[in-house]
Amino acid sequence: MNDAVERHVPVMLDRCVELLRPALDPSGAIAIDATLGLGGHAEALLASSPGAKLVGIDRDGEAIRLATERLAPFGSRFTAHRAEYDDIAGALRAVGATRADAILFDLGVSSMQIDEADRGFSYAADAPLDMRMSRDDPWTAADLVRDEDESTLARILAEYGEERYAPRIARAIVRRRAIAPIGRTGDLVEIVRGAIPAAARAKGGNPAKRTFQALRIAVNDELGILSRAIPAALEATAVGGRIVVLSYHSLEDRLVKRAFAAGAEDQTPRLLPVTREEDRPYLRLLTRGAEKASDAEAERNPRSASVRLRAAERIRETPPSRRVA
Repeated sequence: MNDAVERHVPVMLDRCVELLRPALDPSGAIAIDATLGLGGHAEALLASSPGAKLVGIDRDGEAIRLATERLAPFGSRFTAHRAEYDDIAGALRAVGATRADAILFDLGVSSMQIDEADRGFSYAADAPLDMRMSRDDPWTAADLVRDEDESTLARILAEYGEERYAPRIARAIVRRRAIAPIGRTGDLVEIVRGAIPAAARAKGGNPAKRTFQALRIAVNDELGILSRAIPAALEATAVGGRIVVLSYHSLEDRLVKRAFAAGAEDQTPRLLPVTREEDRPYLRLLTRGAEKASDAEAERNPRSASVRLRAAERIRETPPSRRVA
């Protein structure tokens, strides 16, 4: 097995299986791992639910190859679907289904992509400034810092990275690129360090962390895809089916929280004396707020330190008036 697969530690694995397994008990149940990665979650779901089939979605061809190799022992119970993770309908068509019984999202960048230095996701190693989750995508992080104006760069860093010094960093990027192209991760780390006050650099880990996160989200349109993927997943989930989402960024978690809360609320107007059928909830929340990884897991697997897990169950069909947009 590839070293990257062996090093991969799925986040909150047991909890994900615990939440999704009840929906996968019936023979022929369909699961979708919308962010397949190296297949760790998918492997556990297939092993725990021997009558289920699983479709794994990933935009990264190398991830598809490695996960398919890993999941080969499950034979025809596993199907790979190379696409953005909002293509829930396409994943279902790949196995001749119209509804899923369980859907899992493990958002953010995969362990494999971080570990492969030449992908440019890590600020810890000098590499081409790439950050594409699919090498087929045309736009890299180097293109972004070359082409966007200062105000747009500042907005990206502030919104997606929650970077306090976004204007200073954006200004430093524009000044530096006027002298020479910013083509490597080491160049960007150097620019960020120089733009942030010394006192701020002395605490909180690598000062480039938030900048790298922001550029990665922008390059891969992560929030745009998520804003389409969650409604698509809710519409595709069968009654009795379940959805689990692992988020690592406050903007991701907020989007998921709002979608789940809207489906779990009774939306009957206050002045009406009775609850209207179309206003009754169609989701049941399976977690109280967002769950976090245990301290022990966060220590074993640093990627789990920032995770927020939310889960919901579909309890009835969605009335036309409540369709998720």
